[in-house]
Amino acid sequence: MLLAFAGCTVGPNFQRPKTAVSANWQEIADPRVSTASATYRAWWKAFNDPVLDRLIERAYRENLSLQQAGVRVLQARAQLGVAVGEIFPQTQQAIGSVQYNRTSDRAVTALAAKGSVEYWQSQIGAQASWELDFWGKIRRNIESADASLLSSLTDYDNTLVTLTADVASSYITIRTAEERIRIARENVATQEESLKIAEAKFSWGTATQLDVEQARTALLNTLATIPNLETQLRQARDALSVLLGMPPSDLSDLLEGPSGIPASPREVIVGIPADLLRRRPDVRRAELQAAAQSAQIGVAKADLFPAFSLVGNLVFVSTDLGKFKLSDMQWNILNYGQITNDVRVQDASFQQLLIAYQNAVLSAQQEVEDNLVAFLRAQDRADLLGQSVVSAKNAVALAVLQYREGVTDFTTVLTAQQALLSQQDSLAGTLGSISTSLVGTYRALGGGWEIREGQDLVPPEIRAEMQRRTNWGDLLRPSTYNLPASREPRSTPRPPDW
Repeated sequence: MLLAFAGCTVGPNFQRPKTAVSANWQEIADPRVSTASATYRAWWKAFNDPVLDRLIERAYRENLSLQQAGVRVLQARAQLGVAVGEIFPQTQQAIGSVQYNRTSDRAVTALAAKGSVEYWQSQIGAQASWELDFWGKIRRNIESADASLLSSLTDYDNTLVTLTADVASSYITIRTAEERIRIARENVATQEESLKIAEAKFSWGTATQLDVEQARTALLNTLATIPNLETQLRQARDALSVLLGMPPSDLSDLLEGPSGIPASPREVIVGIPADLLRRRPDVRRAELQAAAQSAQIGVAKADLFPAFSLVGNLVFVSTDLGKFKLSDMQWNILNYGQITNDVRVQDASFQQLLIAYQNAVLSAQQEVEDNLVAFLRAQDRADLLGQSVVSAKNAVALAVLQYREGVTDFTTVLTAQQALLSQQDSLAGTLGSISTSLVGTYRALGGGWEIREGQDLVPPEIRAEMQRRTNWGDLLRPSTYNLPASREPRSTPRPPDW
């Protein structure tokens, strides 16, 4: 009768919850936005910057946060092995004994042997107990561990997405700061020339001391902007150094190559919002965490039912497989309140993760929308600022010429120079924003993690160190843990009555 229940699995089978996904992006009408299907394996190559390519390649090899995420995948793989091990006999004992015996001189055997009898007696055997997985508790635990392994892999992928985007953003920040410093120094040179003109005119009696002081004030104010920009540059280099797995450094050797702010293409391919459900690692991770917790409901629920165990003994060459007895059944009938509340705890945790998944989908769409509109509007702003800079340069040239000829006062020159510096600096910052927003768009689309496919997630030197400490067997082979992103967690079929 009891064997008829073998294969039953209590608890819910996980199903991906319904989520609110837009049919298309809000900026779809813009000709610079394409919804064509695309892969984002190496999205940074859109900038055509060999320095950026080199930096990302190094970060992929050396970043410590990524290495830590890789080791967490190994940990999850080992935890799956622990769960699978519960399928086999849970308790195993080897027994053995050696005994020296000597009979009494008055024993019956002593009379026949004409004296006491001495002999050694030894025994060796094994005992195992096996809890039958009637209600699927062990299978649900394996299901949960398998989903956790896949979740740890998506966590690695998400770390890789973040890493590639952070490296690109830091690099763009560096190039933008360098350009702004160049612009400031270029304006310093122009303002130094204006100061010389003002001082010369003052010495000739054709200008006042006010002109000289205004020129000096403008020059010093421009010089004062440089230390702040140099601070931003140093901090960006320090951040990039850490991303590359090295102490804060000057990075001159790694940054050697084309200078200037990386130019982004004017168009971007974003696909459709529904693509995010499978492409973005953090969305996939939220789904897998919910799947792992769903299985834990079944693990807790199985404790509501009796557990059956088989005990086997092997001594010498004879085997005794114990027959089922009532004592081999355990049923926590007096703990229903505790077990039932544990099931409720697991169910509430599961519901939270379902909501977290739905929220992750919404947040993913928002991130794409925010970065996409920033990318497009920054381009529009840059186009206008480019025209403004041309006009500002012309205004400075005319103001200086008229001041030399005594047609206008120095205030006109000062105003024109300040406007030029402001417009040039704004243009440089906006060009940096265009590229940074494109990086943010690719980050929001979940691009970049594909480069790990078929690769080791843990560097060889770390794997070798772990192997020296502990017997990892075959688990350090990439094929055992670097699973395809399309792999679904193993699920346990649900019988109709459970």
